[in-house]
Amino acid sequence: MAVQYQNQVTLETSFIRQDAGKIMVELSEILPPIHQLVNQMAAVTIDSKEQKLSYETITNDDEEEVIELLKKTFFKDEPLNEYLQLGECKDLEDYCKKSIPDGCSFKAVNSNGEIVGVFLNGIIRKPEPNDEPVLLASKTNHEKFKIIMQLMDYIDSKFSIFDLYPDIEAFIDGKILAVDPRYRGYGIAGQLTDKTIEFMQQNNYKVFHVLCSSHFSARVLEKMDFTEVFRLNYEEYIVDGKKVLCPEKPHVAARIFTKVISS
Repeated sequence: MAVQYQNQVTLETSFIRQDAGKIMVELSEILPPIHQLVNQMAAVTIDSKEQKLSYETITNDDEEEVIELLKKTFFKDEPLNEYLQLGECKDLEDYCKKSIPDGCSFKAVNSNGEIVGVFLNGIIRKPEPNDEPVLLASKTNHEKFKIIMQLMDYIDSKFSIFDLYPDIEAFIDGKILAVDPRYRGYGIAGQLTDKTIEFMQQNNYKVFHVLCSSHFSARVLEKMDFTEVFRLNYEEYIVDGKKVLCPEKPHVAARIFTKVISS
């Protein structure tokens, strides 16, 4: 019996060694990619901590790369886009690119020359007294994007920045703020906001206006001493008797923030 037990143990040990060998072979195939991933993550961390990011004006030549970044971030992560499952939307791409020629949009660029963050801004000028309001929803046939533009039009009908600041002739409108997920947590959004404020000081724009559909972008502005001047809770936005936009918490409202900039 002792001999049988010993043989059984020896046989089981052999099987265990064979299985362990297979596992080590499989691990050896997996480990290189993991090692590379760790190195990449470390490189991102080092790059950010050592302040190797540069902040520059976005030009027309950047359009394609900016859109690629937004497809990975804003297009799918922005609460209203996510709620509606917007997906690919050429009209949204055109909306994002429209204000780039104004020369007041900024990008964060890493040490490899990649765009890892953007703040797309536009210059909005006071309309003439007899000008008809421009309805954003009328400029798109995309069913889901039109829902978002209808919300923007509704907010415009309820709030005017020129009524709040009657002495200004134009203001900077912060349209889209997005950061590569690998670089979040390093203050890039704040730096891009500071870069915009610097542009405003140099070009004598007094009011920075940002409509936030996301709780997280609103938090960035609150930390930078922006003031909330308008709020529309999504549950209170009713179209044809129905709630049409109900993103997940903590995204519960569209909020307008402003900041008066001193020269």
